[in-house]
Amino acid sequence: MSTPSPAPAYEIRVAEDPADRDACFAVRKDVFVAEQKVPEDIEYDAHDADGVHVLAVRADGVPLGTGRLLHGAAAAAKNGDGDPAVGSLGRLAVTAAARGLGVGAALVRAIEDAARARGLTAVDLHAQTQALGFYERLGYQAYGPEFPDAGIPHRAMRRSL
Repeated sequence: MSTPSPAPAYEIRVAEDPADRDACFAVRKDVFVAEQKVPEDIEYDAHDADGVHVLAVRADGVPLGTGRLLHGAAAAAKNGDGDPAVGSLGRLAVTAAARGLGVGAALVRAIEDAARARGLTAVDLHAQTQALGFYERLGYQAYGPEFPDAGIPHRAMRRSL
């Protein structure tokens, strides 16, 4: 008789209140600005106001990770073919202490759920090339050539929902 696996020591939720959104931005600052040296003035953009932000938070309130879904015109401008039915997953970040716990995959699935809830048929993303395997394991397929973003090599990827 097997015992049920324990529930994860964190929850994923849509960041709807200002404190949750601030936590999302703090994780992005730690991961992208401090760790990966992305200039702060390009890390935050006009899409932050309208994007759907998801937050992974430990039971004690410590933020572990975040991600953002763009939809509508904002996503169509970023995806490979301008299709408004395709969402854009971005700004996925997991704190160094939380890596390897499944937080990143749980955030991607939560963003996909938010995309489905908005009637989207697929999700595009721009993956750092070192993260291609992570996204491939989640069902994303790379397309197009490698390109730089904030000085970091990336590839476009898509998954149908």
